[in-house]
Amino acid sequence: MKHPESYRDQEVIVLGLAKSGVQVAKVLHSYGAVVTVNDQKDREQCPEAGELESLGISVICGGHPDNLVHPGISLLVKNPGIPYRVQPIQKALELGIEVVTEVEVAYHICNAPIIGITGSNGKTTTTTWVGQMLEEVGMRPIVAGNIGTPLCEAAQNAVAGNWMVTELSSFQLKGTEEFRPRIGCLLNVAETHLDYHGGMEDYVSSKAKMFANMGEGDTAVLNWDDSTCRELVPYIKAKLLPFSTNEELVEGVYVSPPFIPDVEDSVSRKIVYRDEHGQITDIIPVEEVGIPGRFNIANAAAACAISIAAGAPADRLSGPLSSFRGVEHRLEYVMNLHGVAFYNNSKATNSKATTMALTSFHEPIVLIAGGLDRGSDYMELMAVLSERVKAIVVFGQTAQKIAKVAEIAGLKHIVIVDNEEDAANTLRSAVKEAAAAAEAGDIVLLSPACASWDMFTSYEERGRIFKEAVHNL
Repeated sequence: MKHPESYRDQEVIVLGLAKSGVQVAKVLHSYGAVVTVNDQKDREQCPEAGELESLGISVICGGHPDNLVHPGISLLVKNPGIPYRVQPIQKALELGIEVVTEVEVAYHICNAPIIGITGSNGKTTTTTWVGQMLEEVGMRPIVAGNIGTPLCEAAQNAVAGNWMVTELSSFQLKGTEEFRPRIGCLLNVAETHLDYHGGMEDYVSSKAKMFANMGEGDTAVLNWDDSTCRELVPYIKAKLLPFSTNEELVEGVYVSPPFIPDVEDSVSRKIVYRDEHGQITDIIPVEEVGIPGRFNIANAAAACAISIAAGAPADRLSGPLSSFRGVEHRLEYVMNLHGVAFYNNSKATNSKATTMALTSFHEPIVLIAGGLDRGSDYMELMAVLSERVKAIVVFGQTAQKIAKVAEIAGLKHIVIVDNEEDAANTLRSAVKEAAAAAEAGDIVLLSPACASWDMFTSYEERGRIFKEAVHNL
């Protein structure tokens, strides 16, 4: 798309209200576009409509009118979560109307250099860490995007002296055309969101759009331990700055000595940075990183690489690494009750995320899992269930599937919680069953391996109900 000022007096559609839709509608309206916002929810479920109408923006709720999209439309900006198969988007594409997400609009109005962070797992933790690191060294970061503040809102307030640190999903990146971050990071790739993308090819290509327009003067931060990330290297024109926990790098951020995949040991390790001249700077001992789990060491290494690419001194990053205590719903410690520690990892919406969480602990684990059935078979969990889990409590649409994998893995204590009319009560029952199965010294871990939408409005709601249930035990 062009700069928003190019759409003055032209008709533009914003599809989907929510926070990002409201902000992008305001931005386009401020540049003189004739904006119509459309949401399929009923009017009473769209509290933002009145505010937009008071500005002179048209709002249509309760469905998608047949005449919404027509040849006179110049641009359609979609909410990232709306699938491309819906009728207004399909019609726009047939008419040759450009379809983008809010990220593309924000890019054109942002005066600060952008850091884009994506990946199947670890985005929020890494994004938060980068914000804290850049704050520590006085680089004035603004943290926005999929993590909370809509990117358009943050971009309007950004100046050249800021750094825009953005968490970006595959949904957001799929709808970009000219978006070019100064630093782009791909943390990892796992099989997820296939119901939206239709297959791994579209999912990976959407993630890879992060790097599509990057070139000389930009930096691509890649997970050198992830084969899919490495396969993108021939297509990336930006300078590469990799990170690794399993390999010493010629240049980049890595763990020294490296971890041996799938093997635990007690060797003392540290995160280090080797620059282009071969000079090595120690950043922090691994045991001093503030949150548990080898995957969080990878997130820490990624955050260091991003911050160093932005100009932060490597020897000044240890403070935020050691003081950080994680992000809500991401391996979040809840409490200890009678010697049993409870952790909320509701953000684990795929098998890989749950595997990573399970391998973060050495104690016996009682796992609570289950949720929306997206067609996965969950056999990826079998080995880690066998090695790490003493008991499992399952609920939601995937309860039977995950229970079957647990049975194959050799677990003897498998509890299937019947779905009650009230989703919260179902999860409360699961928490009671898990607590009953746990003994002093055990971990009770909510790490569902599934999205929440079969029962809850979001993984955040699921996580909050879990924490309430734990505190009410």
